[in-house]
Amino acid sequence: MTQGGNAPLTAARVTVEVTAPKALDVSGLLLTDAGKVRSDADFVFFNAPNGPGVTLRPAAAGAPDAITVDTPAVPADISKIVVTASPADQTSTFAGIEPTATVRDADTGAVLVTFTPPRLGRETALIVVEVYRRGGAWKVRAVGQGYADGLAGIATDFGVSVDDSPAPAPHTPAPAPAPTPAPTSAPPSAPNQAPVPPSAPYPPSAPTVQFNPPAEPPLPPVPAAPPAAPVAPVDPRIALVGAPPVPPAPPAAPAAPPAPADRPKITLDKGRVNLVKGSSVSLVKNGRPFLSSVRMALGWKSAARGRDIDLDASCLAFDAQRKRLETAWFMKLNIFDGAVAHSGDNLVGGEGGDDEAITVHLEGLPAEVHALVFVVNSFSGQKFTEVRDAYCRLVDARSDEELVRFDLTHSEPRTGVVMCKLVRRASGEWEMTALGEYVDGKTARAMIEPSAALI
Repeated sequence: MTQGGNAPLTAARVTVEVTAPKALDVSGLLLTDAGKVRSDADFVFFNAPNGPGVTLRPAAAGAPDAITVDTPAVPADISKIVVTASPADQTSTFAGIEPTATVRDADTGAVLVTFTPPRLGRETALIVVEVYRRGGAWKVRAVGQGYADGLAGIATDFGVSVDDSPAPAPHTPAPAPAPTPAPTSAPPSAPNQAPVPPSAPYPPSAPTVQFNPPAEPPLPPVPAAPPAAPVAPVDPRIALVGAPPVPPAPPAAPAAPPAPADRPKITLDKGRVNLVKGSSVSLVKNGRPFLSSVRMALGWKSAARGRDIDLDASCLAFDAQRKRLETAWFMKLNIFDGAVAHSGDNLVGGEGGDDEAITVHLEGLPAEVHALVFVVNSFSGQKFTEVRDAYCRLVDARSDEELVRFDLTHSEPRTGVVMCKLVRRASGEWEMTALGEYVDGKTARAMIEPSAALI
Protein backbone atom coordinates (compact mmCIF):
# COMPACT_ATOMS: atom_id res chain seq x y z
CA MET A 1 0.00 0.00 0.00
CA THR A 2 0.99 3.60 -0.44
CA GLN A 3 0.42 6.32 2.15
CA GLY A 4 -3.29 7.13 2.38
CA GLY A 5 -4.35 3.96 0.55
CA ASN A 6 -6.72 1.35 1.96
CA ALA A 7 -7.61 -2.28 1.37
CA PRO A 8 -10.38 -4.64 2.54
CA LEU A 9 -9.53 -7.25 5.15
CA THR A 10 -10.25 -10.79 4.02
CA ALA A 11 -9.71 -12.34 7.46
CA ALA A 12 -11.69 -11.86 10.67
CA ARG A 13 -8.55 -11.94 12.80
CA VAL A 14 -5.54 -9.95 11.61
CA THR A 15 -2.10 -9.31 13.03
CA VAL A 16 -0.21 -6.10 12.29
CA GLU A 17 3.55 -6.64 12.65
CA VAL A 18 5.80 -3.57 12.73
CA THR A 19 9.52 -4.00 12.05
CA ALA A 20 12.46 -1.59 11.83
CA PRO A 21 16.27 -1.68 12.03
CA LYS A 22 15.97 -0.75 15.74
CA ALA A 23 13.72 -2.09 18.50
CA LEU A 24 10.25 -0.55 18.61
CA ASP A 25 7.41 -0.22 21.08
CA VAL A 26 4.13 -0.95 19.29
CA SER A 27 0.75 0.08 20.67
CA GLY A 28 -2.92 0.06 19.73
CA LEU A 29 -5.71 2.52 20.55
CA LEU A 30 -9.40 1.66 20.27
CA LEU A 31 -11.30 4.73 19.05
CA THR A 32 -14.98 5.62 18.82
CA ASP A 33 -16.59 7.62 16.00
CA ALA A 34 -15.50 10.74 17.92
CA GLY A 35 -11.86 9.74 17.37
CA LYS A 36 -11.22 9.24 21.10
CA VAL A 37 -10.74 6.33 23.47
CA ARG A 38 -13.61 5.56 25.84
CA SER A 39 -11.20 5.29 28.76
CA ASP A 40 -7.54 4.55 29.42
CA ALA A 41 -8.45 0.84 29.15
CA ASP A 42 -8.66 1.33 25.36
CA PHE A 43 -4.89 1.98 25.24
CA VAL A 44 -3.17 -1.35 24.50
CA PHE A 45 0.60 -1.20 25.02
CA PHE A 46 3.49 -2.95 26.77
CA ASN A 47 2.11 -2.29 30.26
CA ALA A 48 -1.49 -3.18 29.36
CA PRO A 49 -1.27 -5.72 26.53
CA ASN A 50 -4.91 -6.79 26.45
CA GLY A 51 -7.96 -4.80 25.39
CA PRO A 52 -11.43 -5.73 24.13
CA GLY A 53 -10.76 -7.56 20.87
CA VAL A 54 -7.21 -6.19 20.64
CA THR A 55 -3.99 -7.69 22.05
CA LEU A 56 -0.30 -6.84 21.94
CA ARG A 57 2.23 -9.57 21.19
CA PRO A 58 5.63 -8.42 22.52
CA ALA A 59 8.69 -9.15 20.43
CA ALA A 60 10.17 -12.55 21.22
CA ALA A 61 12.25 -15.27 19.54
CA GLY A 62 12.82 -13.20 16.42
CA ALA A 63 9.17 -12.21 16.02
CA PRO A 64 8.52 -8.45 16.09
CA ASP A 65 6.02 -6.54 18.20
CA ALA A 66 2.52 -6.95 16.78
CA ILE A 67 -1.07 -5.92 17.38
CA THR A 68 -3.73 -8.57 16.79
CA VAL A 69 -7.30 -7.44 16.08
CA ASP A 70 -10.11 -9.96 16.50
CA THR A 71 -12.76 -8.00 14.60
CA PRO A 72 -15.83 -9.98 15.84
CA ALA A 73 -14.75 -9.28 19.45
CA VAL A 74 -14.28 -5.53 18.98
CA PRO A 75 -17.06 -3.62 20.84
CA ALA A 76 -19.79 -2.17 18.61
CA ASP A 77 -19.02 1.42 19.66
CA ILE A 78 -15.40 1.09 18.50
CA SER A 79 -14.98 2.10 14.86
CA LYS A 80 -11.19 2.18 14.49
CA ILE A 81 -8.02 0.61 15.93
CA VAL A 82 -4.94 2.77 15.43
CA VAL A 83 -1.57 0.96 15.41
CA THR A 84 1.35 3.12 16.54
CA ALA A 85 5.11 2.65 16.93
CA SER A 86 7.92 4.49 18.71
CA PRO A 87 11.62 3.66 19.15
CA ALA A 88 12.27 1.64 22.31
CA ASP A 89 15.21 3.98 22.91
CA GLN A 90 13.30 7.15 23.72
CA THR A 91 16.28 9.32 22.80
CA SER A 92 16.07 8.08 19.19
CA THR A 93 14.01 9.32 16.24
CA PHE A 94 12.70 7.56 13.13
CA ALA A 95 15.31 9.20 10.91
CA GLY A 96 16.75 6.44 8.75
CA ILE A 97 14.79 3.65 10.47
CA GLU A 98 11.43 3.87 8.69
CA PRO A 99 9.30 0.94 9.91
CA THR A 100 7.34 -1.53 7.80
CA ALA A 101 3.87 -2.75 8.73
CA THR A 102 2.91 -6.25 7.59
CA VAL A 103 -0.77 -7.19 7.95
CA ARG A 104 -1.29 -10.95 8.20
CA ASP A 105 -4.16 -13.37 8.59
CA ALA A 106 -3.74 -14.15 12.30
CA ASP A 107 -4.79 -17.77 11.84
CA THR A 108 -2.81 -18.76 8.74
CA GLY A 109 0.03 -16.21 8.76
CA ALA A 110 -0.69 -15.26 5.16
CA VAL A 111 0.39 -11.73 4.22
CA LEU A 112 -2.55 -9.51 3.28
CA VAL A 113 -0.86 -6.10 2.76
CA THR A 114 2.36 -4.25 3.64
CA PHE A 115 3.16 -0.57 4.09
CA THR A 116 6.38 1.42 4.59
CA PRO A 117 5.92 5.16 5.20
CA PRO A 118 7.93 7.75 3.25
CA ARG A 119 11.26 8.94 4.61
CA LEU A 120 10.94 10.23 8.18
CA GLY A 121 13.00 12.74 10.13
CA ARG A 122 12.76 13.97 13.72
CA GLU A 123 9.57 12.04 14.48
CA THR A 124 9.69 10.04 17.72
CA ALA A 125 6.33 8.29 17.31
CA LEU A 126 4.25 7.21 14.34
CA ILE A 127 0.70 6.19 13.50
CA VAL A 128 1.55 3.35 11.15
CA VAL A 129 -1.82 1.96 10.03
CA GLU A 130 -5.42 1.88 11.19
CA VAL A 131 -7.89 -0.98 11.07
CA TYR A 132 -11.36 0.48 10.68
CA ARG A 133 -15.00 -0.49 10.26
CA ARG A 134 -16.87 0.82 7.21
CA GLY A 135 -20.39 -0.24 6.20
CA GLY A 136 -20.25 -3.45 8.21
CA ALA A 137 -16.91 -4.48 6.69
CA TRP A 138 -13.37 -4.06 8.04
CA LYS A 139 -10.56 -2.38 6.14
CA VAL A 140 -6.96 -1.28 6.71
CA ARG A 141 -5.53 2.15 5.83
CA ALA A 142 -1.86 3.18 5.44
CA VAL A 143 -1.36 6.33 7.55
CA GLY A 144 2.33 7.09 8.27
CA GLN A 145 1.65 10.21 10.39
CA GLY A 146 4.57 11.19 12.62
CA TYR A 147 4.72 12.92 16.01
CA ALA A 148 7.65 14.79 17.53
CA ASP A 149 6.55 14.35 21.17
CA GLY A 150 6.64 10.58 21.40
CA LEU A 151 3.99 8.04 22.26
CA ALA A 152 2.65 10.39 24.93
CA GLY A 153 1.76 12.89 22.21
CA ILE A 154 -0.26 10.32 20.27
CA ALA A 155 -1.98 9.03 23.39
CA THR A 156 -2.94 12.55 24.45
CA ASP A 157 -4.38 13.38 21.02
CA PHE A 158 -6.69 10.40 21.29
CA GLY A 159 -7.90 11.15 24.82
CA VAL A 160 -5.65 8.99 26.99
CA SER A 161 -4.82 10.60 30.35
CA VAL A 162 -1.06 11.08 30.11
CA ASP A 163 0.58 12.35 33.31
CA ASP A 164 2.69 15.01 31.63
CA SER A 165 1.32 18.31 32.94
CA PRO A 166 1.58 19.85 36.40
CA ALA A 167 -1.20 18.93 38.76
CA PRO A 168 -3.70 21.71 39.51
CA ALA A 169 -2.87 23.82 42.53
CA PRO A 170 -4.72 22.69 45.64
CA HIS A 171 -7.92 24.59 46.28
CA THR A 172 -7.51 27.21 48.99
CA PRO A 173 -10.78 28.11 50.70
CA ALA A 174 -11.67 31.76 50.54
CA PRO A 175 -11.23 33.62 53.85
CA ALA A 176 -14.37 34.13 55.86
CA PRO A 177 -15.84 37.62 55.38
CA ALA A 178 -15.25 40.09 58.19
CA PRO A 179 -18.28 40.63 60.43
CA THR A 180 -20.46 43.50 59.28
CA PRO A 181 -20.44 46.41 61.77
CA ALA A 182 -23.75 47.35 63.34
CA PRO A 183 -25.54 50.15 61.49
CA THR A 184 -25.15 53.61 62.97
CA SER A 185 -28.50 54.81 61.70
CA ALA A 186 -31.97 53.34 61.73
CA PRO A 187 -32.54 50.63 59.11
CA PRO A 188 -34.59 51.50 56.06
CA SER A 189 -38.28 50.72 56.16
CA ALA A 190 -39.42 47.34 54.90
CA PRO A 191 -40.02 47.27 51.17
CA ASN A 192 -43.75 46.45 51.55
CA GLN A 193 -44.44 49.15 54.11
CA ALA A 194 -46.76 51.95 52.93
CA PRO A 195 -45.06 55.31 52.45
CA VAL A 196 -45.33 57.63 55.40
CA PRO A 197 -46.98 60.99 54.57
CA PRO A 198 -44.97 64.08 55.41
CA SER A 199 -45.73 65.29 58.92
CA ALA A 200 -46.16 68.81 60.18
CA PRO A 201 -43.06 70.69 61.26
CA TYR A 202 -41.83 69.67 64.66
CA PRO A 203 -42.14 72.30 67.43
CA PRO A 204 -38.92 73.70 68.79
CA SER A 205 -37.18 71.24 71.07
CA ALA A 206 -37.46 71.91 74.79
CA PRO A 207 -34.24 72.61 76.65
CA THR A 208 -32.48 69.46 77.78
CA VAL A 209 -32.57 68.85 81.51
CA GLN A 210 -29.97 66.56 83.00
CA PHE A 211 -31.29 64.43 85.89
CA ASN A 212 -28.85 63.81 88.71
CA PRO A 213 -30.24 61.26 91.22
CA PRO A 214 -29.71 62.09 94.89
CA ALA A 215 -26.58 60.73 96.39
CA GLU A 216 -26.90 57.55 98.44
CA PRO A 217 -26.66 58.10 102.22
CA PRO A 218 -23.27 57.02 103.55
CA LEU A 219 -23.07 53.52 105.05
CA PRO A 220 -22.57 53.33 108.79
CA PRO A 221 -19.06 52.40 109.82
CA VAL A 222 -18.46 48.70 110.45
CA PRO A 223 -17.59 48.15 114.10
CA ALA A 224 -14.20 46.64 114.70
CA ALA A 225 -14.15 43.00 115.75
CA PRO A 226 -13.73 42.48 119.48
CA PRO A 227 -10.31 41.31 120.52
CA ALA A 228 -9.97 37.56 120.68
CA ALA A 229 -10.22 36.01 124.09
CA PRO A 230 -6.94 34.81 125.45
CA VAL A 231 -6.40 31.15 124.80
CA ALA A 232 -5.60 29.05 127.80
CA PRO A 233 -2.54 26.91 127.48
CA VAL A 234 -3.37 23.39 126.35
CA ASP A 235 -1.66 20.26 127.49
CA PRO A 236 -0.09 18.94 124.33
CA ARG A 237 -1.06 15.40 125.31
CA ILE A 238 -4.76 16.41 125.32
CA ALA A 239 -4.36 18.30 122.03
CA LEU A 240 -2.93 15.26 120.33
CA VAL A 241 -5.78 13.07 121.50
CA GLY A 242 -8.79 15.33 121.16
CA ALA A 243 -8.01 17.54 118.19
CA PRO A 244 -9.46 16.53 114.83
CA PRO A 245 -6.95 14.92 112.53
CA VAL A 246 -5.11 17.23 110.22
CA PRO A 247 -5.90 16.33 106.61
CA PRO A 248 -2.88 15.11 104.67
CA ALA A 249 -1.24 17.54 102.33
CA PRO A 250 -2.24 17.02 98.71
CA PRO A 251 0.27 15.02 96.71
CA ALA A 252 2.78 17.05 94.80
CA ALA A 253 2.13 17.39 91.09
CA PRO A 254 4.17 14.90 89.09
CA ALA A 255 7.27 16.37 87.60
CA ALA A 256 7.10 17.06 83.90
CA PRO A 257 8.76 14.34 81.86
CA PRO A 258 12.14 15.33 80.54
CA ALA A 259 12.14 16.62 77.00
CA PRO A 260 13.11 13.86 74.58
CA ALA A 261 16.65 14.11 73.45
CA ASP A 262 17.13 15.04 69.83
CA ARG A 263 17.56 11.98 67.64
CA PRO A 264 21.18 11.85 66.57
CA LYS A 265 21.62 12.90 62.97
CA ILE A 266 22.56 10.02 60.70
CA THR A 267 25.02 10.88 57.95
CA LEU A 268 27.26 9.03 55.53
CA ASP A 269 30.32 9.49 57.75
CA LYS A 270 30.41 5.81 58.75
CA GLY A 271 29.67 4.42 55.31
CA ARG A 272 26.67 2.46 54.03
CA VAL A 273 23.38 3.03 55.88
CA ASN A 274 20.45 0.60 56.17
CA LEU A 275 17.16 2.41 56.78
CA VAL A 276 13.97 1.17 58.37
CA LYS A 277 10.55 2.65 57.71
CA GLY A 278 10.41 6.26 58.92
CA SER A 279 14.16 6.70 59.42
CA SER A 280 16.30 9.24 57.57
CA VAL A 281 19.89 9.85 56.55
CA SER A 282 21.48 13.15 55.58
CA LEU A 283 23.54 12.94 52.41
CA VAL A 284 26.54 14.70 53.92
CA LYS A 285 29.98 13.49 54.90
CA ASN A 286 32.39 15.29 57.19
CA GLY A 287 29.86 18.10 57.51
CA ARG A 288 29.71 18.83 53.78
CA PRO A 289 27.39 17.73 50.95
CA PHE A 290 28.95 14.55 49.68
CA LEU A 291 27.09 13.82 46.43
CA SER A 292 26.39 15.63 43.19
CA SER A 293 24.75 12.78 41.27
CA VAL A 294 22.85 9.83 42.74
CA ARG A 295 20.94 6.91 41.31
CA MET A 296 17.81 5.58 42.99
CA ALA A 297 17.66 1.91 42.03
CA LEU A 298 14.54 -0.15 42.69
CA GLY A 299 14.00 -3.88 42.49
CA TRP A 300 11.47 -6.60 43.23
CA LYS A 301 10.70 -10.25 42.59
CA SER A 302 7.56 -12.22 41.89
CA ALA A 303 6.14 -14.01 44.92
CA ALA A 304 5.00 -16.87 42.69
CA ARG A 305 7.80 -18.75 40.95
CA GLY A 306 7.52 -18.59 37.18
CA ARG A 307 4.97 -15.76 37.19
CA ASP A 308 5.85 -12.37 35.74
CA ILE A 309 5.24 -9.23 37.75
CA ASP A 310 5.01 -5.86 35.97
CA LEU A 311 5.75 -2.80 38.10
CA ASP A 312 6.69 0.76 37.20
CA ALA A 313 8.96 3.14 39.11
CA SER A 314 8.47 6.90 38.90
CA CYS A 315 9.93 10.05 40.44
CA LEU A 316 7.60 12.90 41.44
CA ALA A 317 9.10 16.37 41.97
CA PHE A 318 7.39 18.83 44.37
CA ASP A 319 7.97 22.40 45.48
CA ALA A 320 7.94 23.61 49.10
CA GLN A 321 4.14 23.99 48.99
CA ARG A 322 3.77 20.32 47.99
CA LYS A 323 2.70 21.23 44.47
CA ARG A 324 3.87 18.75 41.88
CA LEU A 325 6.27 20.22 39.36
CA GLU A 326 7.17 17.26 37.12
CA THR A 327 7.08 13.46 36.86
CA ALA A 328 9.74 11.15 35.44
CA TRP A 329 8.09 7.87 34.39
CA PHE A 330 8.16 5.31 31.61
CA MET A 331 6.43 7.66 29.13
CA LYS A 332 8.58 10.69 30.02
CA LEU A 333 12.08 9.56 30.89
CA ASN A 334 13.81 12.93 31.31
CA ILE A 335 12.70 16.01 33.23
CA PHE A 336 14.38 19.29 34.18
CA ASP A 337 16.61 19.14 31.09
CA GLY A 338 17.97 15.74 32.10
CA ALA A 339 18.61 16.53 35.77
CA VAL A 340 16.31 13.57 36.49
CA ALA A 341 16.65 10.64 34.06
CA HIS A 342 14.63 7.40 34.12
CA SER A 343 16.28 4.22 32.84
CA GLY A 344 13.10 3.08 31.05
CA ASP A 345 10.43 0.52 31.75
CA ASN A 346 11.33 -3.05 32.66
CA LEU A 347 8.28 -5.17 32.02
CA VAL A 348 9.25 -8.08 34.24
CA GLY A 349 10.94 -7.97 37.63
CA GLY A 350 14.11 -9.98 37.46
CA GLU A 351 15.56 -12.56 39.78
CA GLY A 352 18.63 -10.47 40.48
CA GLY A 353 19.83 -6.92 40.16
CA ASP A 354 17.91 -3.68 39.88
CA ASP A 355 14.75 -3.57 37.81
CA GLU A 356 14.53 0.18 37.20
CA ALA A 357 16.74 3.12 38.09
CA ILE A 358 16.32 6.90 38.18
CA THR A 359 19.43 9.09 38.11
CA VAL A 360 19.30 12.51 39.79
CA HIS A 361 21.90 15.22 39.20
CA LEU A 362 21.28 17.16 42.42
CA GLU A 363 23.19 20.24 41.35
CA GLY A 364 21.17 20.49 38.13
CA LEU A 365 17.77 20.62 39.83
CA PRO A 366 15.91 23.96 39.70
CA ALA A 367 15.87 25.90 42.95
CA GLU A 368 12.11 25.42 43.37
CA VAL A 369 12.47 21.63 43.63
CA HIS A 370 12.03 20.89 47.33
CA ALA A 371 11.39 17.14 47.31
CA LEU A 372 11.67 14.09 45.06
CA VAL A 373 9.37 11.18 45.92
CA PHE A 374 10.08 7.74 44.46
CA VAL A 375 7.08 5.47 43.94
CA VAL A 376 6.34 2.06 42.46
CA ASN A 377 2.96 1.05 41.09
CA SER A 378 1.34 -1.71 39.06
CA PHE A 379 -0.29 -0.37 35.90
CA SER A 380 -1.80 -3.80 35.24
CA GLY A 381 -3.42 -3.91 38.70
CA GLN A 382 -1.26 -6.60 40.30
CA LYS A 383 -1.15 -6.35 44.11
CA PHE A 384 2.00 -6.10 46.18
CA THR A 385 1.05 -9.37 47.88
CA GLU A 386 2.26 -10.87 44.59
CA VAL A 387 5.67 -9.23 45.10
CA ARG A 388 8.56 -10.16 47.37
CA ASP A 389 11.94 -8.68 48.25
CA ALA A 390 11.08 -5.17 47.04
CA TYR A 391 13.76 -2.58 47.85
CA CYS A 392 15.22 0.76 46.92
CA ARG A 393 18.86 1.73 47.22
CA LEU A 394 20.71 4.99 46.74
CA VAL A 395 23.91 4.71 44.73
CA ASP A 396 26.67 7.21 44.07
CA ALA A 397 26.26 7.67 40.30
CA ARG A 398 29.99 8.38 39.88
CA SER A 399 31.48 5.43 41.74
CA ASP A 400 28.50 3.02 41.65
CA GLU A 401 28.93 2.62 45.42
CA GLU A 402 25.76 1.73 47.34
CA LEU A 403 25.23 4.33 50.09
CA VAL A 404 21.73 3.76 51.48
CA ARG A 405 19.34 0.80 51.30
CA PHE A 406 15.73 0.29 52.35
CA ASP A 407 14.07 -3.14 52.15
CA LEU A 408 10.30 -3.52 52.37
CA THR A 409 9.61 -6.04 55.11
CA HIS A 410 5.90 -6.60 54.52
CA SER A 411 3.35 -6.36 51.73
CA GLU A 412 -0.27 -5.29 51.41
CA PRO A 413 -2.93 -6.11 48.78
CA ARG A 414 -2.65 -2.70 47.12
CA THR A 415 -1.35 -1.53 43.76
CA GLY A 416 1.14 1.19 44.74
CA VAL A 417 3.81 1.98 47.30
CA VAL A 418 5.54 5.26 48.14
CA MET A 419 9.07 3.98 48.68
CA CYS A 420 11.15 6.95 49.82
CA LYS A 421 11.77 10.67 49.45
CA LEU A 422 14.70 13.01 48.99
CA VAL A 423 14.10 16.41 50.63
CA ARG A 424 16.23 19.53 50.29
CA ARG A 425 16.67 21.11 53.74
CA ALA A 426 17.08 24.83 54.46
CA SER A 427 20.84 24.27 54.85
CA GLY A 428 20.99 23.02 51.26
CA GLU A 429 21.74 19.41 52.19
CA TRP A 430 19.58 16.56 50.93
CA GLU A 431 18.00 14.02 53.25
CA MET A 432 16.63 10.59 52.32
CA THR A 433 13.73 9.14 54.30
CA ALA A 434 12.36 5.59 54.01
CA LEU A 435 8.56 5.65 53.69
CA GLY A 436 7.20 2.26 52.58
CA GLU A 437 3.57 3.44 52.53
CA TYR A 438 1.16 1.32 50.46
CA VAL A 439 -1.62 3.09 48.55
CA ASP A 440 -4.20 2.32 45.88
CA GLY A 441 -2.75 3.73 42.68
CA LYS A 442 -2.05 2.04 39.35
CA THR A 443 -0.51 5.07 37.60
CA ALA A 444 2.02 7.76 38.39
CA ARG A 445 -0.83 10.29 38.33
CA ALA A 446 -2.66 8.39 41.08
CA MET A 447 0.46 8.51 43.25
CA ILE A 448 0.67 12.32 43.33
CA GLU A 449 -1.75 13.06 46.17
CA PRO A 450 -0.54 10.37 48.61
CA SER A 451 3.07 11.32 47.87
CA ALA A 452 2.46 15.01 48.56
CA ALA A 453 0.89 14.11 51.90
CA LEU A 454 4.08 12.31 52.94
CA ILE A 455 6.53 15.16 52.26
